[in-house]
Amino acid sequence: MTPIRADVCVAACADAWRGDGEIVARPIGIIPAIAARLARATFEPDLVLSDGDAYLVSGTWPVGKAPTGPVEGWLPYRAVFEMAWAGKGHIMMMPAQVDRYGNANLSAIGTYAKPTRQLVGVCGAPGNTVNNTTSYWVPTHRTRNFPEHVDVVCGVGYDNAATAGAAAQRYLDLRRVVTNLAVLDFETTTRSMRLISVHPGVDVDEVIANTEFALIVEGEVPETRSPQPAEIALIEQLDPDNLRFREVP
Repeated sequence: MTPIRADVCVAACADAWRGDGEIVARPIGIIPAIAARLARATFEPDLVLSDGDAYLVSGTWPVGKAPTGPVEGWLPYRAVFEMAWAGKGHIMMMPAQVDRYGNANLSAIGTYAKPTRQLVGVCGAPGNTVNNTTSYWVPTHRTRNFPEHVDVVCGVGYDNAATAGAAAQRYLDLRRVVTNLAVLDFETTTRSMRLISVHPGVDVDEVIANTEFALIVEGEVPETRSPQPAEIALIEQLDPDNLRFREVP
């Protein structure tokens, strides 16, 4: 039986935080929010989560609902930046575009002189990427989302970090890219994006066809792991209103 694609994406996003220990997980998007809570509830118990306001909270609670667990700490707005500059977080952002070296665009589509779409803006992406572990969740894997070059560089990729110098490279860690089709990373000698798994029901050719640049494909690409029954049950508890299907129908 083919697993539900959205649940596979949740598990893949959760795995991005595997091994992180006691850092602040900063998920952006419905599936990343479910994933961070799944990670803490299963294999990464020391992961720190915010209520989205000003507190660090324990426990597990559904997305879209107020947390029920006790407060673990205070995280006012100014402390968010102190934490970010100190590299104490792992953020999962949801960019409109990611290119082969991990540059990410959250700001605008089109040329600088005449953009055709205005998006949310830079959103702290430069500082986050050069100071913290960063992963990306892209719910729609198409060539327009994975172009040869992003229209606006917001999150810093490996090529631009190399151009900027040692300060931009020192803490740059683009951990994972998860999409509705596959899981990718940058663990190559050139820091060019690599395909590391395809979701159940997806083949390598489909991922390649929906990526404008040439992906690194090393040998036989495995299938993304399916969530275990206990994980599926927890995902359903974390998302009783089925909000995850808004991102991956």
